[in-house]
Amino acid sequence: MKRRRISGALITGLIASFVIVAIAGAASSDRNKGAIVTDTAGLNDRSFNFLANQGRLRAQNQLGMQTRALISKTNSDYLPNMVAAANQGNDVVVANGFLLADAVNTAASQFPNVKFAIVDFSWLFLKSKPANALGLTFKSEESGYLVGYLAGLMAKQKGGRQVISAVGGLKIPPVDNWIAGYRAGAKRANPKIKVLIGYSGLFPPSAAPKCKEIALNQIAQGSQSVFQVAGGCGLGALDAAKQKKVWGIGVDADQAYLGAHILTSGVKRVDLAVFRAFRDSKAGTLKPGGDRIHNLKNGGQDVGKISPKVPKAFIAQMNAIKKLIIAGKITPPAKL
Repeated sequence: MKRRRISGALITGLIASFVIVAIAGAASSDRNKGAIVTDTAGLNDRSFNFLANQGRLRAQNQLGMQTRALISKTNSDYLPNMVAAANQGNDVVVANGFLLADAVNTAASQFPNVKFAIVDFSWLFLKSKPANALGLTFKSEESGYLVGYLAGLMAKQKGGRQVISAVGGLKIPPVDNWIAGYRAGAKRANPKIKVLIGYSGLFPPSAAPKCKEIALNQIAQGSQSVFQVAGGCGLGALDAAKQKKVWGIGVDADQAYLGAHILTSGVKRVDLAVFRAFRDSKAGTLKPGGDRIHNLKNGGQDVGKISPKVPKAFIAQMNAIKKLIIAGKITPPAKL
């Protein structure tokens, strides 16, 4: 009986030791390691997740960091992926998108020695405001204003029904700030313009037929330009623009490669934001507990390639507006 009690105590002690070691391992981090956690649109959305992954790969190739991407197939994968990334010893874990906010808040509280960053969500709105979390936010309304301005000029030049449109994914702030800027820019260029707005409620490429249907309905109402703000789903909206021979406007990445029907793209440099977070993590200079704001002035926002069919005078006018935004003389609205 005594021998059994000793064995039981020994086993209990070993288990306790293992748990302590495991916890210590989870709490440690390596500044040469970083990870991203995607939303449910997948790495090949040719937009938001694609850009985040490009930033990760740049850190891996240029800085020699060990990096990985954890892919979320459903919303229920967000927190397990964040926890897995923290347990793997990454010094920084970047959550790609507004919808991962609750997972970031929880994971950051559980792993205080790991730095967490979230794209498109302000640290101020994280429930617990964890000191080891960072918001990577974007003034997408600035780029939206510029592409809307260009679309308004093109509609005025063509004549006919003065209508353009936007197809959003979910009605959330990182979508609406694009559309708010787009509408305001179009109205500055063309006060008579009407801007139609629709939402698919989805972002993944598998939902592209839904976005295409919305865009086709908008085009039937006279839309001359369709701005997609729906990630992979929005590729369907751009396909509708191609099919009906109207302008399509890309989002996040420069989507000019999709064809001659692309007027331009509103570019959000998610790749740059992720790369800078990884770079500063490795250097030990990443400072959580607030937001990093990306805009036209610091290169975090931009406009993509512009169709050669656009008059040079229109481009010059748009660039003049860009300078005014950078100088703070025009403040595009971020809310609809």
